[in-house]
Amino acid sequence: MFKKIILLLVIVAIATTSCDKDFLETKPTDAISSGDALASAENMALILNGLHRLLYAQPQTMLSGGDSYRSGNHYWIPLGDNLAGGVIHSARANNLGWQDDTQWISHNQETSLTTKQLWYQRYHIIASANAIINKAAEGTIPEDAKMKEIIGQAYTYKAYAYLSLVQHYAKGYLIGNPATDPGVPLLFASEAPFTSAPRSTVKEIYDQCMSDINNAIAYFDGATARPTGNASDKSQLNIDIAYGLKARIALNMGEWRTAADAAVMARKDYPIMDKDDYYSGFNSTLLPEVIWGSNVITTETTYFRSYFYLMCNTFNGSQNRNNPKIMDRRLYAQIPDTDYRKGMFLKDAPNSNTSASNGEGGWDNNTNPLYTTEEEFDAEIDRLASVYGWTSSHNTHPYMHVKMRQKSPGTTDPDDIILMRSSEMYLIEAEAEAMLGNIQAAQDALKPLGEERDSAYDVTMYDTKVKLMEHIKFQRALELWGEGFLYTDKIRWDEGIDHAANGGSGASQGLYQSGFQQDKPSINDEWVFKIPQEEIDANPNLGPGDQN
Repeated sequence: MFKKIILLLVIVAIATTSCDKDFLETKPTDAISSGDALASAENMALILNGLHRLLYAQPQTMLSGGDSYRSGNHYWIPLGDNLAGGVIHSARANNLGWQDDTQWISHNQETSLTTKQLWYQRYHIIASANAIINKAAEGTIPEDAKMKEIIGQAYTYKAYAYLSLVQHYAKGYLIGNPATDPGVPLLFASEAPFTSAPRSTVKEIYDQCMSDINNAIAYFDGATARPTGNASDKSQLNIDIAYGLKARIALNMGEWRTAADAAVMARKDYPIMDKDDYYSGFNSTLLPEVIWGSNVITTETTYFRSYFYLMCNTFNGSQNRNNPKIMDRRLYAQIPDTDYRKGMFLKDAPNSNTSASNGEGGWDNNTNPLYTTEEEFDAEIDRLASVYGWTSSHNTHPYMHVKMRQKSPGTTDPDDIILMRSSEMYLIEAEAEAMLGNIQAAQDALKPLGEERDSAYDVTMYDTKVKLMEHIKFQRALELWGEGFLYTDKIRWDEGIDHAANGGSGASQGLYQSGFQQDKPSINDEWVFKIPQEEIDANPNLGPGDQN
């Protein structure tokens, strides 16, 4: 599969220098050489712009072997909550194979689109980053502030891609033996033949991530600053994103001091959102606490492949009309009434879907004492549609969320993908300080976020390491709900999935199948993604024994 990477620079360069349909279709694939694409800082910036688009574009428009059913981070971000059971499906709606992942019958199959496309996309990012880094090392292009920015972005992308790969295709750093557990192959080449190394250890991959992100930070020091003011600006990588990724890398390695310090650096220029911003739909990179995000341009036509199609209950697609996404009711029960985040989850929404997996859909099956007549039941359905903008064809369901909402609800507009925000950094700092046993420091990290979200917040209640960690887990589950972190959180904390425990999550065992209950990842290899069979077959440094 690495052999296909040779096309990336060519396709990205063509795609970013022309929007003419005929040019894209008729230009020979070898018409722009990698040498030309790397001949100047300006051309390298075009490669980076291609990578910014690759994060969310339908990949078949940019890459040989890409598949529209997995449109980059539109799929990979919500997958983290889908796999781990945080975002719950209320009915059957298996478009794009989304519920195959819910049921744990996709990521553990070596021939599935999920395993293939995540691997494929992340290694394309690495190869393009390598091309920029290797060319810069030749010293033929002056290393001015603009060039430093380009190199910094390349190192950041490389660290990001390796972190994604090792977190999915290998055992968690803190729950195994990272010095010996197999990780993923390192790829240093930027030209054919794209022969990788054999599988490196988990520790070697994390060390590579840390080395790359430290290089990125060094290059960003003195580099051209990221522009501000436009939604597209936050797709450009900068030193704040690099520190944020360093915090993530260190957190998952158990390098607690490094994680806390990097998180502080990442968040310093991004104030926590207030209630108005929090209630605005999580649909724009212009929100003040967004550090990094993809500004999705409509010409990419992701629509029914988008994050909002998979996640947003106002999106006008069958995945949402028939299958409102809901919160785990056990988590909802923990939210204080004084916490305004509770308003993003509609506990008492009528269950209007006669095909709901819990068998309680429609007036005839109503169990909510708030609705004593069918007229009251129907009136509430109509009221919610008028408030949130979904269509009369959309179903409602108890505990459905309205956190992610489109700027134009009831349409097929895809909207932006938020990849990093300052609230996550406060929670990384708090977890790292708690793990170090620094109770006061952990409380100090939690306090700004907690007091903004909850008018009665009292951080002093959490005065031991155990209490702090339980509270941090709650805060991450609530604050970052739907933003893709639960899969890696559960691996770091070595927690399984049990939708039946403690009164149940609200998920249907018949719908969830194998995804309904899973043992903790330290004793359950099903958490680890399979390496694509095509890679095993094609890579001379991998064999059948390398399969997870």
